[in-house]
Amino acid sequence: MTPPASPPSPAARPPVPWQVVVPLPVPALEYAAPHGYGGAVPVGCRVLVPWRGELTVALVVGGGEGRGSHRLREAVHLLDDEEGPWVPPATVQAITTWARDARLPAGLVWGDLLGVGWSVKLDHRVRAVPGADLGAFARHVPTSTWTDAAGFAPALLDAVREQGLLEEAFRPVTRTRGMVRARPLSVVPAAARTVTVLRAAPEAPSLTPKGQVAWAWLEQHGPQDTLSGWARGAGVSAGVVTNVLNAGGAQYVPEEAPPPPAWTWLRDNGPVESLSAWANGAAAGGVPLSPTLAAGLAARGWADTVQEPAPPPPLPEPAPPWTTSDPDRLPEAPAWRLHGGRPTSRFRTLGPRVARLLSQGRGVLVLAPDHATLRRAWEGLSGLAAGAGTRAVQVSGALGEVQRDHAWNLIRLGEARLVIGSYLALTAPLPDPALVIVLEEGSDAYKLPAGSHAFIPDVAARVAAAHDAALALVGSAPAAESVPLPGAVLPPPRARVHVVDYAHPPEQPELGPLSSVHLTPGDLGYPLSHDLARLLRQVQERGRQAALLAPRRGYSALLRCPSCEHTPQCCNCDVPLRFHQETRQLTCHQCGYHQAIPDRCDECGERMWKARGPGTEWIAAEVAKLTPGLPVYRCDRDRQDDLAPLHAGESGVVVGTQLLLAQDAPPNLALIGVTLADTWLNVSDFRASERYHRLLRQLAEWHPDRAPLIVVQTFQADHPALKVLVEGRDALAYPAAEERARAALGYPPHARLAQVEVAARDPQKAKIAAQEVFDALHGAGATAAEVLGPAPSPVARLRGVYPYHLLLRARDDTRLAQLLATLDRSWKARVRVDVNPRGGL
Repeated sequence: MTPPASPPSPAARPPVPWQVVVPLPVPALEYAAPHGYGGAVPVGCRVLVPWRGELTVALVVGGGEGRGSHRLREAVHLLDDEEGPWVPPATVQAITTWARDARLPAGLVWGDLLGVGWSVKLDHRVRAVPGADLGAFARHVPTSTWTDAAGFAPALLDAVREQGLLEEAFRPVTRTRGMVRARPLSVVPAAARTVTVLRAAPEAPSLTPKGQVAWAWLEQHGPQDTLSGWARGAGVSAGVVTNVLNAGGAQYVPEEAPPPPAWTWLRDNGPVESLSAWANGAAAGGVPLSPTLAAGLAARGWADTVQEPAPPPPLPEPAPPWTTSDPDRLPEAPAWRLHGGRPTSRFRTLGPRVARLLSQGRGVLVLAPDHATLRRAWEGLSGLAAGAGTRAVQVSGALGEVQRDHAWNLIRLGEARLVIGSYLALTAPLPDPALVIVLEEGSDAYKLPAGSHAFIPDVAARVAAAHDAALALVGSAPAAESVPLPGAVLPPPRARVHVVDYAHPPEQPELGPLSSVHLTPGDLGYPLSHDLARLLRQVQERGRQAALLAPRRGYSALLRCPSCEHTPQCCNCDVPLRFHQETRQLTCHQCGYHQAIPDRCDECGERMWKARGPGTEWIAAEVAKLTPGLPVYRCDRDRQDDLAPLHAGESGVVVGTQLLLAQDAPPNLALIGVTLADTWLNVSDFRASERYHRLLRQLAEWHPDRAPLIVVQTFQADHPALKVLVEGRDALAYPAAEERARAALGYPPHARLAQVEVAARDPQKAKIAAQEVFDALHGAGATAAEVLGPAPSPVARLRGVYPYHLLLRARDDTRLAQLLATLDRSWKARVRVDVNPRGGL
């Protein structure tokens, strides 16, 4: 009987394959380790892999299962050292797990969240393995000599590589820049340093009297460059000096010339970045030089253009260093919150905690939802780094690719331990992170509008937990999901709020001459109430400033026929077309379709149109009528006027959408008007009122020092989100009430949500597929409370497709992942999952 074969020794086992992701909407891919590699799986490192006939940068996210490893392609080259991975392994594990739970392709998630390192510059050389004949592949193929890979088609190299007949070498290419440098005088060509001059003969030949004068002058005054110069100096004609030259009284003699003054300037002040810079610098130094003359000097050998390593790109300068002796009163908990006050007071409260952690050699990551919040965080926190012996860096889309790469390497090397940025900073390779701060955690700007649709605070919580770091949620007002956490609420900034209630006229005067008792609902005025109009006139009379928040861009939400109530609709979406007066066009704000304004109503032929739902254009026009001579500015996606006069203190009014809050408040701001607050409430989203309350809080703290009068025009003056601000209650009052209401309804933070969108170009097909998804979920054990829908989207047709929505409501992430696993199959319509949706059904 043959004894059983003994198991292979550990040394004989094939290496574990690698799971890698490429920045494309595909799952993680398996590759074999590069030939000869014997280390552990380099999680978090970048690697070059063959993908679709070319070499592509990928990120190693884990080890593969090893099934069918003999059929795997090999990774080609490891770009990062295992000791210094491009992304921390704990971050890799957290994000990859989140992508799996959200049923999203790992490549799609990493393509969204990792904004640095997907492109590299390498010197790539290839040669055939010894003894290999590659003539069967093509006529022009690599030989046994190292050759630049750019000389061969990528598909050819991949075919040879797949057969194991190609050797490859990679070397990083450092950034260089061309510099114009003065050549040493000893290497300047002799022809450039030599000039031919006219010199008098030792003895004068037989000459005319004038010729004798010319010869004597030349002998006395030295050599001359030209005949004309000699003639002018001697006071004779050109014919006389020519005759002297022909008679042998003078001769052309080569001799070494002094260096040009432009060369001397370049030697003393160079090198410079270009010929133009040489010309400009020399001219500023008193040496006449043009770019053309500089090019001529370089062509004659007086200067060289050389390549030298480029200096690091400039990064945003941190705020002035500051330290704090205040005690740290913030909670010591895995997750906590800080809200209320103004941004400066919140940053001052955070200061002791951040400074202490940085001084301990640990890292701090600060995430901001938008550029305005990022700018304020940079101004408020970056100055803490210098006192802790480190530096602060930004990582955001506002920086160029080279700047982001430089900042990333500073973080990897441990030179920067305070990172402040957008969602692109979430994967930063911070050494030993201790604290992840998420600013304005409820902001919808954290929801990626495309791709993975990730909600960044959710992913940040996973990353913080993977690093055993604390998660801090900081902002003007807490999200309802943050209310159960321990934390601190700062006293609210002083707010002066006047409410214009369109639904109920006032019964007594308020704020002096405002809201007189005789006004009826029709007399309140719209889109600018009489109260707001009076205040705008006061702003003009006193030379102050005002800001009006409009509910939308464009002139109006729609045009309606006054006879038959017909409204022009988008041809791709079931939404009315928005009217833009400046372009005289109707535009769809969903798909971008636009058309000219019809001359007549398509239904009844009426020539008149009635605008409904004012936007920024309409309100700006109304302000211009009310206050003639007062400058009116606009700030929306269509038009962003230069607000420099306002920031210089000049009087004026700016009308805009919420984009206004991305700007600094004008210094002399006296009035803020919310022209129709109900726009933020009339949305099919259970978070609408929370979003409205946060907007009001942000308006109250917009100006860093003063408290402008806030006028809110609304049909819902008794809404709690507004009343808490009018009553002067703190930032926790409304979110706490909202959290209690959600507990009764089973919404976050007491449940985890995911929206399933089923869409098709045929509405019946979309409806049937949505019902099939519903049946599959219930067949897998989902309860009636866990699946809501299916229901048509609020916009029944969007970009030519008909979406149906289902809302999954689970008790926790584990149960939600179980429900989503049911969807891992093919369907008869497009099915997309959005975990933690931010737009409602």
